Amino acid sequence: MRRDTTRFKTIRAWLSVCLGTLLFFGQPAWASSRIKDIADFEGVRDNMLVGYGLVVGLNGTGDTLDNAEFTRQSLIGMLERLGVNSRPSTPNGTFNLKPKDVAAVMVTAKLPAFARQGTKIDVTVSALGDATSLQGGTLLVTPLVGADGEVYAVGQGQISSGYTAGGAAASVTKNIPTSGRIANGAVVEREVAFDMTKMESVEITLRNPDFTTARRVAQAVNAYLGTDVARPSDPGTIRLTVPPKFLGNTVALLTDIEQLRVQPDQMARVVIDDRTGTIVMGENVRISTVAIAQGNLTIRITETPQVSQPSPFSSTGTTTVVPRTDVQVDEGADKKMSVLGQGITLQELVNGLNALGIGPRDLITILQAIKAAGALQAEVEVL
Repeated sequence: MRRDTTRFKTIRAWLSVCLGTLLFFGQPAWASSRIKDIADFEGVRDNMLVGYGLVVGLNGTGDTLDNAEFTRQSLIGMLERLGVNSRPSTPNGTFNLKPKDVAAVMVTAKLPAFARQGTKIDVTVSALGDATSLQGGTLLVTPLVGADGEVYAVGQGQISSGYTAGGAAASVTKNIPTSGRIANGAVVEREVAFDMTKMESVEITLRNPDFTTARRVAQAVNAYLGTDVARPSDPGTIRLTVPPKFLGNTVALLTDIEQLRVQPDQMARVVIDDRTGTIVMGENVRISTVAIAQGNLTIRITETPQVSQPSPFSSTGTTTVVPRTDVQVDEGADKKMSVLGQGITLQELVNGLNALGIGPRDLITILQAIKAAGALQAEVEVL
């Protein structure tokens, strides 16, 4: 009897935990997102790096030095730093230096958060002059600087890029031959100082700012920690005060918090890309009662001339071309007016517009007309 009572208490406690979880989140797990997927933490960010360098070893596809003076000057400067005399070698003071295997490039990279000295990062190399391909080239030592002008990494290595091949009548191009990538092509030389162990507060920044989402994140954090330490300061920021038991161990705190699940809220929005005819509608898009009729006037004229000629071996008659014209007019008589009720859902809206036989281009015009009539309860954003 005592064993059954203990088992009953265990089951009741388990059901209480499950019920509390459902009441807290308000949504099943599949409908929620982790905080780490919708927000960023203070100090955890990348830093952009950029540098200017030279690529050598190209198979005649480098810059034309007569057209790219900066490439010539960079090449001369590099040779002089290496102890090579690059002074004029002709009586008139001009250079005979005209290699076709050198190209000036811009080198870009992202310095990951908390990258330490000696860490290797990927770099992207892009032609700056009139080089036609960087295939097979080697990037020479290139300092990569940050926004503050300090050197944070140094890049060098073999470039992996696309290619172009062809003959007199046809050619094939794969990817972009004037842009390439070097895997682990740069070594971090300077670290971005940031000590998380001494932080007494942390800012959580939402990637899609929203009042409701910010409040839900704060509630989820407070419920997990059992104290009121997180408060939204604006639609995109939640300020978290580090509890006393996590002082000096902020990493452990953020590790636990980023796994919490919340249900992000979103604005009712319709995004339209008029160039490609792409339409994306949010879940909360609603429409007031409105009647829609759509039809196009199409006139199609087809010329099918026929040849009329006399009978074989006939001594009279000539061969003539008899015109035949077929004119068809489509006034869209099969297009009916459809009434969309108030507060219909996104699925009902799509089904109703599809029933009219409307294509993406016409749908864009209709949505803009509905918005102009004040019946579309959503924000329309045209890209």
